[in-house]
Order: sequence, then C-alpha cells, then structure tokens
Amino acid sequence: MSLLVGCGPTGEAPPPSDSPESQSAPLTTTDVDVAPECQGILTFVNTASFATLDAYLPSNAVANLISRRTTAPFTTLAQVSAVSLVGEYRLTQIEGGARAQGFIGPSCAGIFDELAVSTDDAAAIVSFVNTASTQAMYAVLDHAWNGATSLINLRPFTSVQAISNAAGIGKASLRNLRNTATMGYSIEALGAAINALPEDDWKVEFDFDFDEVDVMWSSAGDERINSATCFGIDPSTFPYSWWANRPTLGDATEVRNYVTSAVSAANRNHQVENEIVTEGLADLETHIVGRTFKGCHLSFERGPWAGVQVSFFVDTASGFRVLTRRHWVE
Repeated sequence: MSLLVGCGPTGEAPPPSDSPESQSAPLTTTDVDVAPECQGILTFVNTASFATLDAYLPSNAVANLISRRTTAPFTTLAQVSAVSLVGEYRLTQIEGGARAQGFIGPSCAGIFDELAVSTDDAAAIVSFVNTASTQAMYAVLDHAWNGATSLINLRPFTSVQAISNAAGIGKASLRNLRNTATMGYSIEALGAAINALPEDDWKVEFDFDFDEVDVMWSSAGDERINSATCFGIDPSTFPYSWWANRPTLGDATEVRNYVTSAVSAANRNHQVENEIVTEGLADLETHIVGRTFKGCHLSFERGPWAGVQVSFFVDTASGFRVLTRRHWVE
C-alpha cells in the first residue's frame, strides 16, 4: 500500500523540501515579479495537470494556460496574467491552488497587484511606506503622486494588501515600492527627487525616457546654440551640419562625472536626502560600469546672462539612458 502525502487531485507531489521553491531568500534583490519564495506559483502553473488546475480555475482558462505553456514555460506572472481569460483575479486562484498543493509555503506572502512577494519583502514594503519621508515617497512614486499622497495620509499600514488597496496604487507603484524597500533608491528615484526641487537660478532636470533625435531637434528649435558635440550618433540626424561628431564613445567615467555634477548643482540651494543621493548614485554604477555610450553635449544661450546645458547618454547595448538639463541664470 502506498501513501501519498500532500498530493493534488491527480496524485501530483509538491516540490521537495530542498527545491528552489522552498528555499528562503532574505529579500528580493532583482526587479522580478515573483520572489524566490513564491517561485512555486510558476512551477504549479507550468507542471500541474489539467485536472489539478481545473480544481481552482474555470476549464476554459485552464485550457488556455496549458496551450500557452506548451510553447514555452511561464517565467513571470505578467506572462500568466496575459493569457486569455486569466487576468489579475485568476492569479489569486492560482496562488490558492499552489498553496493548497504545497508548491508554496508561509514564506510566500502572496500576490498583490500581480506581484508575488515573500513575507520578508512584505515586511520591508510596510516598513518603508510607514517611515519614508514625504520627499522620498514622491520620488519613488513620481508617476503616481495621488498614490503617494494616499499612502502618506493613510499610514501607518499593517499589510501589503492595505497598501495595494490604497487609492492611486497599482502594479507599477507597488513594484516601485518593493524595489526601493528591498534594493534601495534607484537612479530614477534620485532624478525624480531632483526634478521636484523648487526652481531658482539653477534648475536641474533628469530624464530617463527620451528619444535622442527628438532631444536634439527640440533643443535646437528655438534656442541660440553655442556648442554641440555628439558621439556615436548618426551625423545625418544632426539639426545642423556644423555640429561636432566626436569619434570616441562615452564611458562610465564620463557619465558618472556629468550625473554627479548635475546632482551637486541641484543641491546647491536645495537638498535631496542623503540616502536617496547615495543609493541613487550606487544604482547608477550598476548601469554604467564597463559600458559604452552614445550621446551629445549641447549648450544654448537664453540672452546674455542665462543658458541651458543638455547632456545625454544612451548605452549602446542595453539602451539604458540618462539625460541632464541645467538651466542657469547669472
């Protein structure tokens, strides 16, 4: 006589105790949508039989999942959610099935806004939301200020579910909060904090989502250009034929120098919190060390005592990009 312990409806055994799904990692330190402790959710979707999945999901959704996984295994929750008839609500049913079948345990806190977080991640998120300064909250949620305001007004929170339920908080917002809570402030968060500083004689702006050709042409459109030097950019896209075409690409040192100089200029009269600066610049290093960049340095006049300096860099391989714009008045 055989004894099946913890098996599903079709006799499927859950992952062994030494499998990756059951291993505990202190925090999720990469920008993924499934924490290591929650990987069993994907294992469940990828390996469970039709009958097992059908116990937790509508049959037509199960058929679509199995049809999709025959082409390639699911590696993210976003891929699972994108399957026809699945969506965010069905993810909670999938999580329930994975938990009931022993594919995930108590170290996986669950799925919130299509993000599977561990209990350690969840605790870090709650701690960050409850203790972050107003400046930090708006920097992290720079595209969701209503959500940041909601969190500031409603805290303290006791659960990730309550944070997820707050007005203005969605998938991107919760993921930004998780990433900051577990990995520290990003270079994008540093840029957002600088962009939010009051404008005075020195105004510095950062941008991480731009088209280089658009920047060149829009900058040249209504400004008096003093100088323009580009590198790695097709000269046929230059607005003016006299623009200099430097033969050498940019490197990490050049990007670092321009970014840190812009940060220093921004902090001349208004201060960004030291933690945001330190961790943001550390995150920048992960994007630039050992890389090569194309880009431009542009300088414009705005009358005899004012001007604009624009510098942008685009990684020639990964596409990571950063732009600094300085407005100055003497």
